[in-house]
Amino acid sequence: MSATVGGTTALGDNAARQLANATKTAPQLSTITPRWLTHLLQWVPVEAGIFRLNRVKNPEDIKVVCTAKEKDNKQLPRTFVEYEEHPREFFLNGVSTVLDVHTRISDLYSSPYDQVKEQLRLTIETIKENQESELINNPEYGLLAQVTDEQRIFPLTGAPTPDDLDELLTKVWKEPAFFLAHPLTIAAFGREATRRGTPPPTVSLFGSQFITWRGVPLIPSDKIPVADGKSKILLLRVGDKRQGVVGLYQPGLPGEQSPGLSVRFMGINNHAIASYLISLYCSLAVLTPDALAVLDDVEVNKYHDYPDTYK
Repeated sequence: MSATVGGTTALGDNAARQLANATKTAPQLSTITPRWLTHLLQWVPVEAGIFRLNRVKNPEDIKVVCTAKEKDNKQLPRTFVEYEEHPREFFLNGVSTVLDVHTRISDLYSSPYDQVKEQLRLTIETIKENQESELINNPEYGLLAQVTDEQRIFPLTGAPTPDDLDELLTKVWKEPAFFLAHPLTIAAFGREATRRGTPPPTVSLFGSQFITWRGVPLIPSDKIPVADGKSKILLLRVGDKRQGVVGLYQPGLPGEQSPGLSVRFMGINNHAIASYLISLYCSLAVLTPDALAVLDDVEVNKYHDYPDTYK
């Protein structure tokens, strides 16, 4: 199609575009998040899909004594360490789907991007997003389901304040690793801290900036639920050597693409549809109750009025 400008006719844009090569992006998916939780957890390989958590029973009954001098003939206590007779066992859960790709699509339309590769990539990203949600919200093994009553506290005034996070730190005082909260909750805490004249400092992790409190980073995750203007803040200690929170995965899966994730080709049916089975097996264990605490019923919609000079 031609275009006339100032009495002069020339080739128009729409026709010219037919000869031009558009620069194309790989397919984008707005639901993809950084998934910091899975990066920050220690992942423990599990044999045969079962993880048995053994704990010492009645640890306060273990008796020891300090002898000050050689002439002190005080009789030494006799003791032993009791174990739980019925320890909890964690079974790996699977997040799975079957991806179907028509062979005609993958044969004809795979330049510059391989259609099968991109379909697999986006499906795997979605599965990993679901994995992080399960690690937080699963009713059997999720973080929120494993918080004990003794490790649950509530905010003093509704909104998350520095005092509330200090109280949370008293619950997980042995080498706390990070807070985990919804971005709206982190913003609410930032407002409360700034209002008190103590704006939180930041730290760089994985090339991104995170605000901190008492040196402990606040890690955002949109998988933590927000309902009726309220949410939660979790505090974790991580790692098996710290008796903390650990992720569980099955190593050596057939078709393993990454730890716990497998992709297997299922064949092509008589409609020329190629199918791929994608499975991710995982779980999560809190090794000791004091490795996890939660600040519950946190208000995230509280704002403050400031003088006009600060607006």
